[in-house]
Amino acid sequence: MGDRIAPARVGIVGIPPLAVIRMLEKEGVRIYDLDEPIVRKDIETASPFLPRVYCAILRTVVVNALSLNLERIYIDVGPGKCDCALHTATILADILPGTTVIPTRNQDAVDFGTPLCRTRLPLLERMLAITASVRSTRPHADHPPCLPTAGFWGVPPRDFSLLSLFPDSTHIYGWTRCMENKTPDNKSLEEHFNPEVPTVFFAQSFCAKTALAQHLAGRHPRGLYLDCDVTVGNSAKAKIQAFLELSGVRCAHR
Repeated sequence: MGDRIAPARVGIVGIPPLAVIRMLEKEGVRIYDLDEPIVRKDIETASPFLPRVYCAILRTVVVNALSLNLERIYIDVGPGKCDCALHTATILADILPGTTVIPTRNQDAVDFGTPLCRTRLPLLERMLAITASVRSTRPHADHPPCLPTAGFWGVPPRDFSLLSLFPDSTHIYGWTRCMENKTPDNKSLEEHFNPEVPTVFFAQSFCAKTALAQHLAGRHPRGLYLDCDVTVGNSAKAKIQAFLELSGVRCAHR
């Protein structure tokens, strides 16, 4: 018997079109979500290639891409991601001569649904499941909706410890809901929030979505705008805890 050939290693950034993920599943490749901190290296490793005013997510993409020896990278550079991702694609193509960098534009419009965003489970557990679902074309499992007591609006944070204080009955809004729905360019879904529940509006520092987060938090009768860079400090967690408790919401303590 010959040696088994290892599957090709392919990275994705943002949410590539479903057709791309379907093709990668058919090829049997190993998919790496480069938005996540996979490689345990200092984020300053990206500094020679991206300025520090780029968000921690895209700097994490560069750190991962430099270390993982990928065959290809599919990076969403359309309106469902950001212009910074477009420039990052150019830089990756220059600094990774052995990797094919393929820009995509995800304008898929078929709703997959958002059961995880609306069910009762630990927020961190649901966020992990939503980010993992980007690598698959499988339909979502059915989860019954719960009555929300709090809201988290925004993007998945680089540091998931941000989510530890939210109650299990937190509903997820913003781009993360678009992510589960597999429609990252769905403007109306991203801007949706529930004015009846206290909601934290979050974006990574230096992300263009900070403008929308701040704007919507100002329109919400009980909204808190929050941005964090690489890691979530005690100050940010204290703000979340105080906001939820002052809103009559019991924080989770895990």
